[in-house]
Amino acid sequence: MKKYFQFDELRTNYRTEFMAGLTTFLAMAYILFVNPSILAEAGMDEQAVFAATAIAAAVGSLFMGVIAKYPIALAPGMGLNAFFAYTVVLGYGIPWQTALAGVLASGIIFIIFTLTGLRELIINAIPANMKLAVGAGIGLFIALVGLINSGIIVSDEATLVALGDLTSPTVLLAIFGVVVSVILLTLGLKAGIFYGMILTAIVGMIFGLIAAPSGIGSIVSSVPSLEPTFGQAFLHFGEIFTLEMLVVILTFLFVDFFDTAGTLLAVARQAGLVKDNKLPRAGRALFADSTATVVGAVVGTSTTTSYVESTSGVAVGGRSGFTSVVTAGFFLLALFFSPLLSVVTAEVTAPALIIVGVMMASALKHIEWEQFEIAVPAFLTVLMMPLTYSIATGIAIGFIFYPITMIVKGRAKEIHPIMYGLFVVFVLYFVFLS
Repeated sequence: MKKYFQFDELRTNYRTEFMAGLTTFLAMAYILFVNPSILAEAGMDEQAVFAATAIAAAVGSLFMGVIAKYPIALAPGMGLNAFFAYTVVLGYGIPWQTALAGVLASGIIFIIFTLTGLRELIINAIPANMKLAVGAGIGLFIALVGLINSGIIVSDEATLVALGDLTSPTVLLAIFGVVVSVILLTLGLKAGIFYGMILTAIVGMIFGLIAAPSGIGSIVSSVPSLEPTFGQAFLHFGEIFTLEMLVVILTFLFVDFFDTAGTLLAVARQAGLVKDNKLPRAGRALFADSTATVVGAVVGTSTTTSYVESTSGVAVGGRSGFTSVVTAGFFLLALFFSPLLSVVTAEVTAPALIIVGVMMASALKHIEWEQFEIAVPAFLTVLMMPLTYSIATGIAIGFIFYPITMIVKGRAKEIHPIMYGLFVVFVLYFVFLS
């Protein structure tokens, strides 16, 4: 197994990979509870969605680890689940069963794109500066997610955002987690993020901010039934052939494709796995992601995608696909120990997201800022991700401006033909978005 996952070449070992997989899982564990609550708004059975979420995450992460050998975990995507519930089902009035069929269709199209090499070709055609901007932008985005989830940053009518209530016990707990994690990492402790999360959870339980497990019933539970959601996508597949569902499927495609592309690039670069500005085994990684979407739709959840929280595992040393295999194992265990996961609150995961954001922002130093035609699209990519609260939107805006500035500068020949195609696609993306 060590040879298969190239431990010696990547200078890693079982202990490091295990810690990385566990850290990634803890940073993602919130999806086990958030996803069911969102999809329940669409009328889906919350318990069934919980099981579907864990299974889709486990299968997707396992495929990514074994087939693509990347330390990248997958789970139903935030944003995509909100689009599924609030726009498609509640907004358009489309039954959730039909919406699941739309997710299944988008996953099948993804697989076709992957097998033809189109997705890999698109990713490898992205200029180096834009790849760096995508990685840095995602860093700022996930840091903002951590700050908001913990209450350190809150909304404000006058200034849009403002500093939260620093006297709030939960906010203080999150700040404690950030400080402890920073100290541990500054001291050179490789697993500082992981240990920081553990210490934060313990302190939270000591002060009564996090409910401590008590009794076997609060630790182990039975696996919820998938019967309410399993196979509904197949049964209602014939209902997707309408103009309205075409728009829905295209939106699933646009958002998932570019969220995944950005995440793969960012995590791989953070792990030092990008070679000659290209992503090795990109086709396999994209196939794993596409297949996970199909599996997720069949068992009963919205689009499954690669998670930027995987950078938490990379930050503690994860370098091989074994990290994802470990994460997959924990998602399967979560089916039986779901009550125990209640200690992994937003205050516990927020410090990891904030610190990983700091690490990913280091990509900014490699962007050629002195070239204005590069600086403009790169800056907009980085800036618009957190401001629009969307990775896909940030990528879209930056990639629209890239060919414009390059053409005006007289560097049109340096633009890959695919970038021109993406320009058109992203303009259409905003048309559909509107």
